[in-house]
Amino acid sequence: MFEAVAFYLFAFLTIAMFSITVFTKNALYALSSLAAGMIFISAFFFILGADFLGVVQIIVYTGAIMALYAFGMMFFDSINDVKETPVSPRLTFMLSGIVALIVVAIIMGPVIGANVSAAYPSHEAYGNVQDVGLVLFTKYLVPFEVAAVMLLVAMIGGIILAGK
Repeated sequence: MFEAVAFYLFAFLTIAMFSITVFTKNALYALSSLAAGMIFISAFFFILGADFLGVVQIIVYTGAIMALYAFGMMFFDSINDVKETPVSPRLTFMLSGIVALIVVAIIMGPVIGANVSAAYPSHEAYGNVQDVGLVLFTKYLVPFEVAAVMLLVAMIGGIILAGK
């Protein structure tokens, strides 16, 4: 039940973030939502039990998007286009804090009382790196390749944005 709710929640959030990436006219909004979408993709790896791939997704792919974000801030004068006037800053702050607390409670709820152990124990003949490679290129090959294609699309988008 938890996996289904988490899957649909993160699927909705991922699609929403990538929709913002495609349909917004502001480059900084697009890069921010692209980074958030990549973080939500890493949640799928965590749901599947591939914690290493989830962390790699966050560090490598989202780090690359943040580098694009820095270049976007340097090359584009997008800050002048942003004119935000929130109706109630306190309400916005409280709602975002409540949403963050609910997400943390949903994610950490099953973990608090669980007995955590390794899904794949390491072998004595060879180390943990070989185990990660074995699992990565057998069981999780398709999600890993999909994430790599998404990084390629993000890189091409960054090149196109920098070219303009």
